[in-house]
Amino acid sequence: MSEKTVMEKKCQLYEAIDHMAEQLTGMADFIFDHPETDGNEVQAAALLTDVLKKNGFTVETGCGGLKTAFRGVYQNRPQNAGKGRIPRIGILCEYDALENLGHGCGHHMQGPSCLGAALAVKEVLTSVPYDLVVYGTPAEETFGGKINMLKAGCFQDIDVALMMHGAPDTCTDKKCLALSTYHVEFFGKKAHAAIAPEQGRSAFDALLLAFQGVEFLREHVRDDVRLHYTVKELPGPENVVPGYAVGKFALRSFSRDYLDSLKDRFYNIINGAAMMSGVEAKITETQSLDNKVPVFALNDLVMKNAAEAGIPDLKPPREKTGSTDFGNVMHRLPGCCLRVQFVPSGTASHSQEYIQAGKTEAAHNCVIYGAKALAGTSWDLIMDSSLLPVIEKEFEENQKTFG
Repeated sequence: MSEKTVMEKKCQLYEAIDHMAEQLTGMADFIFDHPETDGNEVQAAALLTDVLKKNGFTVETGCGGLKTAFRGVYQNRPQNAGKGRIPRIGILCEYDALENLGHGCGHHMQGPSCLGAALAVKEVLTSVPYDLVVYGTPAEETFGGKINMLKAGCFQDIDVALMMHGAPDTCTDKKCLALSTYHVEFFGKKAHAAIAPEQGRSAFDALLLAFQGVEFLREHVRDDVRLHYTVKELPGPENVVPGYAVGKFALRSFSRDYLDSLKDRFYNIINGAAMMSGVEAKITETQSLDNKVPVFALNDLVMKNAAEAGIPDLKPPREKTGSTDFGNVMHRLPGCCLRVQFVPSGTASHSQEYIQAGKTEAAHNCVIYGAKALAGTSWDLIMDSSLLPVIEKEFEENQKTFG
C-alpha cells in the first residue's frame, strides 16, 4: 500500500473521530464533573462500557476483582481474509480522580480518547482480521489497579499496550521509575518525659533514626535512586515519651531489579533504628510499581502518528518521570503512552492548573488528538505485519538493560 493510500485511509479514521468529537468531549466533561477515586469510579466505568456495548464490543466487568475495571473486545474476522498472525491491539485507559482535588491529572480525557480510537478503527478497518481490546483500569492514583488486573491474568490477550495521557508537552516516555513504598510502625513505651523519662522507650526516636539512616544510605546507591520519607502521625505532646510512631517511606529506581536489591539494606535501617531505641518495628510494603521497559521503535511509531494526526509542537521523549502502574504492564509486554499537551509546558500535574484546564478547548483537542494518534498507530500495527516482530524483538532485548 502506497504512502498516499495509507494517509487516505488514516484520514478516514480522523474523519470518523471528528464525527464523534462532540460525544467524546461530552464524555470527558461528564467524567470531569463527577470525579471518583480509588476503585470506586462507578459512573465513569458505566459511561465507557455502555458506549462499547452499543458499538458491538463484548464487555466484561469486574476484571481482576475490581468492580470498576473492564475489558471490551472486538474481533474483526472478515471472510476470505487468509491465514497468518492476527494482531491483538490493546488500548488502556484510566478514569480515576485525585482525593480532595478532582481530575488534577487529566484522567477524565483518557477513556473518551481511547474509545474514540477503538471505535474509529472498528468502523474504518474492515478488510483484515484483528482484535481490539479496550481495558478500563481504575485506581492508578492509589493502589494501582493494573497490578490487581495483571495478577488475575489480564493483558495476556494483547500484543501491545497503548495509552494516552494529557500533559504539558506532547511526547512519549523514555523510561519511568520503579517504586516500592513502606508503612513503618515503631512500638515503644510511653512515660512522662520529666518525671520518669528512664521508664520510656521512644518510638519517635526510632523513626528519627530511621530517617537519618535513609540519609546515610542515599550516599551509597546508584544515581537513579530516589529515597523519600515522611511522618504519617504526629507523636504527641512534647512532655510525653512517644510510645508509637508511624512513617511512610518510598524508594525508587529506574530498575526494579536494583530496587529489590536495596530492600534488605532498608529493612536493616528500620530494624537497627528499633534496636538502638529499644522498641519494636513493623514494616509493611504497601505498593510495588515496576519500571517501564521502553520500546523505542514503538515510541517512534506513536510519535509519527501524532505528527500525521496534526498534533503541534512535538517534543523528544521525557527523561525524568515518576512512577505508574502502567510500568507493571510495560515491564511484561511492549507498550507506549502518548502524552498530549493541554496545559502550558512546565505545568505540574496533580495541580489546580490541571483542574482549571480540564474542560477547556485545549482539553477537548487533547481528547481528539490522542484518539487520532492511537487510531493511526493501531492501523499501522494491524496493516504492516513487519512492525510487531520488530517491536517484540526490541522489547526482549531491552528487558536485559532496563530490568
